[in-house]
Amino acid sequence: MRAKSKFCCRECGHQSTRWMGRCPGCGAWNSFIEEPVNKPPAAGISGPGDESPRPVTEVPVIDEERLSTGFREVDRILGGGLVPGTLVLVGGDPGIGKSTLLLQVAHNLSRKVPVLYVSGEESARQIRLRAGRLEALSPGLLLLSQNDIDIVERHLRKTNPPVAVIDSIQTMFKSELASAPGSVGQVRECAAQFMRLAKSTGMSIFLVGHVTKEGMLAGPRVLEHMVDTVLYLEGDRHHFFRILRGVKNRFGSTNEIGIFEMRNHGLVEVTNPAAFFLTRRSRQDVPGSAIAAGLEGTRPMLVEIQALVSPTAYGVPRRMTAGVDHNRVALITAVLEKRVGLNFAQHDIYVNAVGGAKLDEPAVDLAIACALASSLRDVAVDSGLVCAGEIGLTGELRPVIGAEKRLNEVFKLGFTRFMLSGQSPAAVLNKTGVSAADTLAGALELALKL
Repeated sequence: MRAKSKFCCRECGHQSTRWMGRCPGCGAWNSFIEEPVNKPPAAGISGPGDESPRPVTEVPVIDEERLSTGFREVDRILGGGLVPGTLVLVGGDPGIGKSTLLLQVAHNLSRKVPVLYVSGEESARQIRLRAGRLEALSPGLLLLSQNDIDIVERHLRKTNPPVAVIDSIQTMFKSELASAPGSVGQVRECAAQFMRLAKSTGMSIFLVGHVTKEGMLAGPRVLEHMVDTVLYLEGDRHHFFRILRGVKNRFGSTNEIGIFEMRNHGLVEVTNPAAFFLTRRSRQDVPGSAIAAGLEGTRPMLVEIQALVSPTAYGVPRRMTAGVDHNRVALITAVLEKRVGLNFAQHDIYVNAVGGAKLDEPAVDLAIACALASSLRDVAVDSGLVCAGEIGLTGELRPVIGAEKRLNEVFKLGFTRFMLSGQSPAAVLNKTGVSAADTLAGALELALKL
Protein backbone atom coordinates (compact mmCIF):
# COMPACT_ATOMS: atom_id res chain seq x y z
CA MET A 1 0.00 0.00 0.00
CA ARG A 2 1.38 3.37 -1.02
CA ALA A 3 1.85 6.02 1.59
CA LYS A 4 -0.29 9.11 1.38
CA SER A 5 1.32 12.20 -0.05
CA LYS A 6 0.73 15.91 -0.26
CA PHE A 7 1.90 18.67 -2.57
CA CYS A 8 3.81 21.67 -1.22
CA CYS A 9 4.95 24.83 -2.97
CA ARG A 10 8.74 25.07 -2.72
CA GLU A 11 8.48 28.88 -2.89
CA CYS A 12 5.98 29.72 -0.14
CA GLY A 13 5.09 26.36 1.46
CA HIS A 14 1.41 26.34 0.41
CA GLN A 15 -0.04 22.80 0.71
CA SER A 16 -2.54 21.06 -1.53
CA THR A 17 -3.97 17.55 -1.87
CA ARG A 18 -3.32 17.60 -5.63
CA TRP A 19 -0.75 19.00 -7.99
CA MET A 20 -1.45 22.51 -9.30
CA GLY A 21 0.25 24.31 -12.15
CA ARG A 22 0.21 27.67 -10.38
CA CYS A 23 0.46 28.22 -6.66
CA PRO A 24 -2.57 30.16 -5.33
CA GLY A 25 -0.45 31.46 -2.45
CA CYS A 26 2.47 33.11 -4.23
CA GLY A 27 1.58 32.74 -7.91
CA ALA A 28 4.70 30.72 -8.82
CA TRP A 29 4.40 28.31 -11.75
CA ASN A 30 5.38 24.62 -11.54
CA SER A 31 6.49 25.02 -7.93
CA PHE A 32 4.53 22.14 -6.34
CA ILE A 33 6.50 19.10 -5.21
CA GLU A 34 5.17 15.86 -3.81
CA GLU A 35 5.99 14.81 -0.25
CA PRO A 36 4.85 11.82 1.82
CA VAL A 37 2.46 12.67 4.66
CA ASN A 38 3.87 10.23 7.18
CA LYS A 39 7.49 10.36 6.22
CA PRO A 40 9.82 8.36 8.49
CA PRO A 41 12.50 10.42 10.24
CA ALA A 42 15.73 10.54 8.24
CA ALA A 43 18.95 9.36 9.79
CA GLY A 44 21.50 12.02 10.64
CA ILE A 45 24.38 12.51 8.27
CA SER A 46 26.86 11.63 11.02
CA GLY A 47 25.45 8.18 11.64
CA PRO A 48 23.79 6.78 14.79
CA GLY A 49 24.33 8.37 18.18
CA ASP A 50 23.70 11.75 19.74
CA GLU A 51 26.63 14.14 19.49
CA SER A 52 26.73 17.28 21.60
CA PRO A 53 27.88 20.64 20.20
CA ARG A 54 31.53 21.45 20.78
CA PRO A 55 33.93 24.28 19.87
CA VAL A 56 35.39 24.16 16.41
CA THR A 57 38.89 24.21 17.90
CA GLU A 58 38.19 20.88 19.63
CA VAL A 59 37.02 19.05 16.51
CA PRO A 60 39.77 16.60 15.50
CA VAL A 61 41.39 17.22 12.13
CA ILE A 62 41.62 14.17 9.89
CA ASP A 63 43.89 14.49 6.87
CA GLU A 64 42.06 12.29 4.37
CA GLU A 65 43.93 11.51 1.20
CA ARG A 66 42.08 12.52 -1.94
CA LEU A 67 41.50 9.94 -4.62
CA SER A 68 42.84 10.72 -8.07
CA THR A 69 40.28 10.19 -10.84
CA GLY A 70 42.98 9.42 -13.40
CA PHE A 71 42.21 12.67 -15.24
CA ARG A 72 44.32 15.67 -14.30
CA GLU A 73 41.62 17.92 -15.66
CA VAL A 74 38.97 16.44 -13.35
CA ASP A 75 41.31 16.40 -10.36
CA ARG A 76 42.05 20.09 -10.80
CA ILE A 77 38.35 20.98 -10.95
CA LEU A 78 37.65 18.93 -7.81
CA GLY A 79 40.40 20.79 -5.97
CA GLY A 80 43.12 18.15 -6.16
CA GLY A 81 41.13 14.93 -6.23
CA LEU A 82 37.99 13.28 -4.89
CA VAL A 83 37.30 13.90 -1.20
CA PRO A 84 35.82 10.88 0.67
CA GLY A 85 32.12 11.33 1.43
CA THR A 86 31.58 13.81 -1.40
CA LEU A 87 28.34 14.03 -3.38
CA VAL A 88 29.16 15.23 -6.90
CA LEU A 89 26.50 16.21 -9.43
CA VAL A 90 27.49 16.09 -13.12
CA GLY A 91 25.05 17.80 -15.50
CA GLY A 92 24.93 18.34 -19.24
CA ASP A 93 22.84 18.11 -22.38
CA PRO A 94 21.71 14.67 -23.59
CA GLY A 95 24.44 12.92 -25.57
CA ILE A 96 27.18 15.32 -24.54
CA GLY A 97 29.26 12.57 -22.89
CA LYS A 98 28.34 12.53 -19.18
CA SER A 99 28.03 8.73 -18.95
CA THR A 100 31.18 8.29 -21.04
CA LEU A 101 33.21 10.55 -18.77
CA LEU A 102 31.98 8.95 -15.56
CA LEU A 103 32.50 5.41 -16.87
CA GLN A 104 36.10 6.32 -17.69
CA VAL A 105 36.52 7.93 -14.26
CA ALA A 106 35.02 4.83 -12.61
CA HIS A 107 37.43 2.63 -14.55
CA ASN A 108 40.43 4.69 -13.47
CA LEU A 109 39.34 4.61 -9.84
CA SER A 110 38.57 0.87 -9.94
CA ARG A 111 42.27 0.18 -10.43
CA LYS A 112 42.80 1.40 -6.86
CA VAL A 113 39.49 0.82 -5.03
CA PRO A 114 36.20 -0.99 -5.82
CA VAL A 115 33.67 1.16 -7.69
CA LEU A 116 29.94 0.44 -8.14
CA TYR A 117 28.37 1.82 -11.32
CA VAL A 118 24.56 1.93 -11.01
CA SER A 119 22.54 2.58 -14.16
CA GLY A 120 18.81 3.16 -14.34
CA GLU A 121 18.88 3.66 -18.11
CA GLU A 122 20.95 0.73 -19.43
CA SER A 123 21.23 -2.96 -18.67
CA ALA A 124 24.47 -4.46 -17.39
CA ARG A 125 25.14 -5.97 -20.82
CA GLN A 126 24.77 -2.62 -22.52
CA ILE A 127 27.17 -1.01 -20.05
CA ARG A 128 29.60 -3.89 -20.68
CA LEU A 129 29.52 -3.19 -24.42
CA ARG A 130 30.15 0.52 -23.85
CA ALA A 131 32.94 -0.24 -21.40
CA GLY A 132 34.59 -2.49 -23.98
CA ARG A 133 34.47 0.25 -26.59
CA LEU A 134 35.99 2.71 -24.11
CA GLU A 135 38.64 0.18 -23.03
CA ALA A 136 37.31 0.53 -19.48
CA LEU A 137 37.28 -3.11 -18.40
CA SER A 138 38.46 -3.78 -14.86
CA PRO A 139 37.51 -6.44 -12.28
CA GLY A 140 37.20 -3.71 -9.66
CA LEU A 141 34.37 -2.04 -11.60
CA LEU A 142 31.02 -3.46 -10.42
CA LEU A 143 27.85 -2.98 -12.49
CA LEU A 144 24.25 -2.80 -11.30
CA SER A 145 21.15 -2.09 -13.37
CA GLN A 146 18.48 -0.85 -10.95
CA ASN A 147 16.37 2.25 -10.37
CA ASP A 148 14.69 1.51 -7.03
CA ILE A 149 16.67 3.64 -4.60
CA ASP A 150 15.99 1.40 -1.60
CA ILE A 151 17.42 -1.60 -3.45
CA VAL A 152 20.36 0.50 -4.66
CA GLU A 153 21.10 1.66 -1.13
CA ARG A 154 20.96 -1.92 0.14
CA HIS A 155 23.56 -2.98 -2.45
CA LEU A 156 25.73 0.03 -1.68
CA ARG A 157 25.75 -0.74 2.04
CA LYS A 158 26.40 -4.42 1.35
CA THR A 159 29.36 -3.94 -1.02
CA ASN A 160 30.47 -0.67 0.66
CA PRO A 161 32.55 0.67 -2.28
CA PRO A 162 34.54 3.86 -1.65
CA VAL A 163 33.12 5.33 -4.90
CA ALA A 164 29.74 4.92 -6.60
CA VAL A 165 28.22 6.34 -9.80
CA ILE A 166 24.44 6.83 -10.18
CA ASP A 167 23.38 7.22 -13.81
CA SER A 168 21.08 9.04 -13.56
CA ILE A 169 19.32 10.68 -10.60
CA GLN A 170 16.23 11.30 -12.77
CA THR A 171 15.72 7.54 -13.28
CA MET A 172 15.79 6.70 -9.56
CA PHE A 173 12.49 6.42 -7.71
CA LYS A 174 11.25 5.87 -4.16
CA SER A 175 8.28 3.52 -3.83
CA GLU A 176 6.73 5.61 -1.04
CA LEU A 177 5.98 8.37 -3.55
CA ALA A 178 3.24 7.85 -6.10
CA SER A 179 4.82 10.17 -8.69
CA ALA A 180 6.80 8.87 -11.64
CA PRO A 181 10.61 8.76 -11.74
CA GLY A 182 12.08 12.11 -12.74
CA SER A 183 9.40 14.19 -11.04
CA VAL A 184 10.38 16.97 -8.68
CA GLY A 185 9.49 15.04 -5.55
CA GLN A 186 11.25 11.86 -6.64
CA VAL A 187 14.46 13.66 -7.63
CA ARG A 188 14.63 15.60 -4.38
CA GLU A 189 13.96 12.63 -2.11
CA CYS A 190 16.39 10.34 -3.95
CA ALA A 191 19.15 12.96 -3.88
CA ALA A 192 18.58 13.51 -0.15
CA GLN A 193 18.85 9.78 0.49
CA PHE A 194 22.13 9.55 -1.42
CA MET A 195 23.40 12.58 0.47
CA ARG A 196 22.69 10.93 3.83
CA LEU A 197 24.36 7.74 2.61
CA ALA A 198 27.50 9.57 1.48
CA LYS A 199 27.89 11.58 4.68
CA SER A 200 27.21 8.68 7.05
CA THR A 201 29.49 6.13 5.34
CA GLY A 202 32.22 8.30 3.78
CA MET A 203 31.34 6.98 0.32
CA SER A 204 31.92 9.33 -2.62
CA ILE A 205 28.93 9.34 -4.99
CA PHE A 206 28.67 10.76 -8.50
CA LEU A 207 25.15 11.70 -9.64
CA VAL A 208 24.36 12.22 -13.32
CA GLY A 209 21.77 14.94 -13.90
CA HIS A 210 19.94 15.79 -17.11
CA VAL A 211 19.58 19.38 -18.29
CA THR A 212 16.37 21.07 -19.46
CA LYS A 213 15.95 23.18 -22.61
CA GLU A 214 16.76 26.28 -20.56
CA GLY A 215 20.13 24.78 -19.57
CA MET A 216 19.09 24.14 -15.96
CA LEU A 217 19.39 20.85 -14.14
CA ALA A 218 16.10 18.96 -14.34
CA GLY A 219 14.36 18.70 -10.98
CA PRO A 220 14.20 21.04 -7.98
CA ARG A 221 16.70 23.85 -7.65
CA VAL A 222 17.47 22.60 -4.16
CA LEU A 223 19.27 19.66 -5.79
CA GLU A 224 22.28 21.87 -6.50
CA HIS A 225 22.30 23.12 -2.91
CA MET A 226 22.27 19.60 -1.44
CA VAL A 227 25.38 18.30 -3.20
CA ASP A 228 28.99 19.25 -2.48
CA THR A 229 30.12 19.77 -6.07
CA VAL A 230 28.28 20.67 -9.29
CA LEU A 231 30.02 20.08 -12.62
CA TYR A 232 28.63 20.93 -16.05
CA LEU A 233 29.85 19.18 -19.18
CA GLU A 234 29.49 21.66 -22.03
CA GLY A 235 30.13 21.49 -25.74
CA ASP A 236 28.58 21.23 -29.16
CA ARG A 237 27.74 17.98 -30.89
CA HIS A 238 29.25 19.39 -34.07
CA HIS A 239 32.62 19.93 -32.35
CA PHE A 240 34.94 17.37 -30.84
CA PHE A 241 35.93 19.19 -27.69
CA ARG A 242 34.06 19.22 -24.35
CA ILE A 243 34.49 21.59 -21.41
CA LEU A 244 33.92 20.38 -17.86
CA ARG A 245 33.15 23.45 -15.76
CA GLY A 246 32.94 23.62 -11.97
CA VAL A 247 29.88 25.61 -10.86
CA LYS A 248 29.96 24.73 -7.16
CA ASN A 249 32.71 23.13 -5.11
CA ARG A 250 32.97 22.99 -1.32
CA PHE A 251 36.49 21.58 -1.50
CA GLY A 252 38.06 23.69 -4.23
CA SER A 253 37.77 26.63 -6.60
CA THR A 254 34.67 27.18 -8.74
CA ASN A 255 36.60 28.93 -11.52
CA GLU A 256 38.35 25.89 -12.96
CA ILE A 257 37.58 24.15 -16.24
CA GLY A 258 38.81 20.96 -17.86
CA ILE A 259 39.00 20.49 -21.63
CA PHE A 260 38.52 17.13 -23.32
CA GLU A 261 38.37 15.84 -26.87
CA MET A 262 35.72 13.30 -27.84
CA ARG A 263 37.22 10.39 -29.79
CA ASN A 264 36.06 6.93 -30.80
CA HIS A 265 37.44 5.38 -27.61
CA GLY A 266 36.12 8.07 -25.27
CA LEU A 267 37.18 11.42 -23.87
CA VAL A 268 40.85 12.41 -23.98
CA GLU A 269 42.39 15.26 -22.01
CA VAL A 270 43.52 18.35 -23.94
CA THR A 271 46.72 19.81 -22.53
CA ASN A 272 47.05 22.54 -25.19
CA PRO A 273 43.65 24.19 -25.82
CA ALA A 274 45.20 26.67 -28.24
CA ALA A 275 45.43 23.89 -30.82
CA PHE A 276 41.61 23.82 -30.92
CA PHE A 277 40.79 27.51 -30.64
CA LEU A 278 43.50 28.98 -32.88
CA THR A 279 43.14 28.27 -36.59
CA ARG A 280 44.78 31.13 -38.45
CA ARG A 281 48.42 30.72 -37.47
CA SER A 282 49.25 28.89 -40.71
CA ARG A 283 47.62 31.32 -43.12
CA GLN A 284 48.16 34.94 -44.01
CA ASP A 285 46.57 37.82 -42.13
CA VAL A 286 42.85 38.21 -42.83
CA PRO A 287 40.76 41.25 -41.82
CA GLY A 288 38.19 40.62 -39.10
CA SER A 289 40.24 38.30 -36.90
CA ALA A 290 41.89 38.92 -33.52
CA ILE A 291 43.29 36.72 -30.74
CA ALA A 292 41.88 37.08 -27.22
CA ALA A 293 43.79 35.99 -24.10
CA GLY A 294 41.10 34.54 -21.86
CA LEU A 295 41.45 33.12 -18.38
CA GLU A 296 39.32 30.23 -17.11
CA GLY A 297 40.12 29.73 -13.45
CA THR A 298 43.88 29.35 -13.28
CA ARG A 299 44.23 28.33 -16.93
CA PRO A 300 44.99 30.95 -19.61
CA MET A 301 43.35 30.16 -22.93
CA LEU A 302 43.89 31.89 -26.28
CA VAL A 303 40.86 31.99 -28.57
CA GLU A 304 40.45 33.48 -32.02
CA ILE A 305 37.62 36.00 -32.37
CA GLN A 306 36.26 36.47 -35.88
CA ALA A 307 34.00 39.32 -36.98
CA LEU A 308 32.25 40.03 -40.26
CA VAL A 309 30.94 43.54 -40.92
CA SER A 310 29.11 43.93 -44.23
CA PRO A 311 26.66 46.46 -45.66
CA THR A 312 23.08 45.58 -44.77
CA ALA A 313 20.41 44.86 -47.34
CA TYR A 314 17.57 45.54 -44.89
CA GLY A 315 16.28 48.53 -42.99
CA VAL A 316 17.36 47.13 -39.64
CA PRO A 317 20.94 45.73 -39.52
CA ARG A 318 21.41 42.22 -38.19
CA ARG A 319 23.46 41.46 -35.08
CA MET A 320 24.44 37.80 -34.57
CA THR A 321 26.95 36.27 -32.17
CA ALA A 322 28.24 32.78 -31.35
CA GLY A 323 30.39 32.05 -28.32
CA VAL A 324 30.33 35.63 -26.98
CA ASP A 325 27.64 37.63 -25.20
CA HIS A 326 25.27 39.33 -27.63
CA ASN A 327 24.66 42.29 -25.30
CA ARG A 328 28.38 42.75 -24.77
CA VAL A 329 28.96 42.98 -28.52
CA ALA A 330 26.18 45.60 -28.79
CA LEU A 331 27.86 47.63 -26.03
CA ILE A 332 31.27 47.45 -27.72
CA THR A 333 29.72 48.47 -31.03
CA ALA A 334 28.14 51.52 -29.42
CA VAL A 335 31.46 52.54 -27.84
CA LEU A 336 33.22 52.16 -31.21
CA GLU A 337 30.67 54.46 -32.82
CA LYS A 338 30.59 57.08 -30.08
CA ARG A 339 34.21 57.18 -28.90
CA VAL A 340 36.19 56.08 -31.97
CA GLY A 341 33.97 57.42 -34.77
CA LEU A 342 33.36 54.14 -36.62
CA ASN A 343 29.96 53.83 -38.30
CA PHE A 344 28.17 50.48 -37.98
CA ALA A 345 24.63 51.82 -38.45
CA GLN A 346 24.30 50.53 -42.03
CA HIS A 347 26.18 47.27 -41.55
CA ASP A 348 25.32 43.75 -40.44
CA ILE A 349 27.57 42.42 -37.67
CA TYR A 350 28.49 38.77 -37.09
CA VAL A 351 30.89 37.76 -34.29
CA ASN A 352 32.11 34.23 -33.64
CA ALA A 353 34.49 32.52 -31.20
CA VAL A 354 36.36 29.89 -33.20
CA GLY A 355 36.02 26.24 -32.24
CA GLY A 356 32.74 26.60 -30.37
CA ALA A 357 34.35 28.21 -27.32
CA LYS A 358 32.13 30.25 -25.00
CA LEU A 359 33.72 33.38 -23.55
CA ASP A 360 31.94 35.51 -20.98
CA GLU A 361 34.72 37.43 -19.24
CA PRO A 362 35.22 41.17 -19.95
CA ALA A 363 38.86 40.62 -20.95
CA VAL A 364 37.79 39.59 -24.46
CA ASP A 365 36.27 43.05 -25.12
CA LEU A 366 39.41 44.40 -26.74
CA ALA A 367 39.75 41.45 -29.14
CA ILE A 368 36.10 41.84 -30.18
CA ALA A 369 36.61 45.56 -30.81
CA CYS A 370 39.78 44.92 -32.85
CA ALA A 371 38.01 42.28 -34.94
CA LEU A 372 35.03 44.57 -35.61
CA ALA A 373 37.21 47.55 -36.57
CA SER A 374 39.44 45.32 -38.69
CA SER A 375 36.51 43.97 -40.68
CA LEU A 376 34.91 47.39 -41.11
CA ARG A 377 38.12 49.05 -42.32
CA ASP A 378 39.30 45.92 -44.17
CA VAL A 379 42.65 46.10 -42.40
CA ALA A 380 44.14 42.95 -40.88
CA VAL A 381 45.35 42.76 -37.29
CA ASP A 382 48.98 41.75 -36.82
CA SER A 383 49.06 37.94 -36.64
CA GLY A 384 51.54 38.09 -33.76
CA LEU A 385 49.29 40.27 -31.57
CA VAL A 386 47.13 39.06 -28.68
CA CYS A 387 44.68 41.34 -26.85
CA ALA A 388 43.25 41.42 -23.34
CA GLY A 389 41.30 44.34 -21.94
CA GLU A 390 37.91 45.45 -20.67
CA ILE A 391 36.23 48.36 -22.44
CA GLY A 392 34.31 50.99 -20.46
CA LEU A 393 31.41 53.09 -21.73
CA THR A 394 33.59 56.18 -21.81
CA GLY A 395 36.07 54.45 -24.11
CA GLU A 396 38.74 53.74 -21.48
CA LEU A 397 40.67 50.49 -21.43
CA ARG A 398 40.59 48.77 -18.05
CA PRO A 399 43.10 46.24 -16.69
CA VAL A 400 42.30 42.55 -16.35
CA ILE A 401 43.11 40.04 -13.63
CA GLY A 402 45.82 37.46 -14.17
CA ALA A 403 47.74 39.61 -16.66
CA GLU A 404 51.04 37.86 -15.97
CA LYS A 405 49.55 34.40 -16.56
CA ARG A 406 48.08 35.56 -19.85
CA LEU A 407 51.40 37.14 -20.85
CA ASN A 408 53.35 33.95 -20.19
CA GLU A 409 50.90 31.89 -22.25
CA VAL A 410 51.04 34.38 -25.14
CA PHE A 411 54.82 34.23 -25.49
CA LYS A 412 54.94 30.48 -24.80
CA LEU A 413 52.75 29.88 -27.88
CA GLY A 414 55.01 31.93 -30.14
CA PHE A 415 53.18 35.27 -30.32
CA THR A 416 55.34 38.37 -30.35
CA ARG A 417 53.06 41.14 -29.04
CA PHE A 418 50.63 41.44 -26.15
CA MET A 419 48.37 44.49 -25.81
CA LEU A 420 46.54 45.44 -22.63
CA SER A 421 45.53 48.42 -20.51
CA GLY A 422 48.10 51.02 -19.48
CA GLN A 423 46.82 50.67 -15.90
CA SER A 424 48.16 47.12 -15.65
CA PRO A 425 50.92 46.26 -13.15
CA ALA A 426 54.34 47.68 -13.96
CA ALA A 427 55.90 44.23 -13.82
CA VAL A 428 53.83 43.30 -16.88
CA LEU A 429 54.13 46.60 -18.75
CA ASN A 430 57.94 46.52 -18.56
CA LYS A 431 58.18 43.18 -20.34
CA THR A 432 59.51 43.10 -23.90
CA GLY A 433 56.77 42.85 -26.52
CA VAL A 434 54.04 44.38 -24.34
CA SER A 435 52.00 47.26 -25.78
CA ALA A 436 49.77 49.39 -23.56
CA ALA A 437 46.95 51.86 -24.23
CA ASP A 438 44.69 53.88 -21.95
CA THR A 439 41.78 54.23 -24.38
CA LEU A 440 40.11 52.08 -27.00
CA ALA A 441 41.07 54.57 -29.72
CA GLY A 442 44.73 54.29 -28.73
CA ALA A 443 44.54 50.51 -28.72
CA LEU A 444 43.10 50.44 -32.23
CA GLU A 445 45.88 52.72 -33.43
CA LEU A 446 48.43 50.21 -32.16
CA ALA A 447 46.60 47.20 -33.56
CA LEU A 448 45.35 48.55 -36.91
CA LYS A 449 47.26 51.82 -37.44
CA LEU A 450 43.91 53.66 -37.67
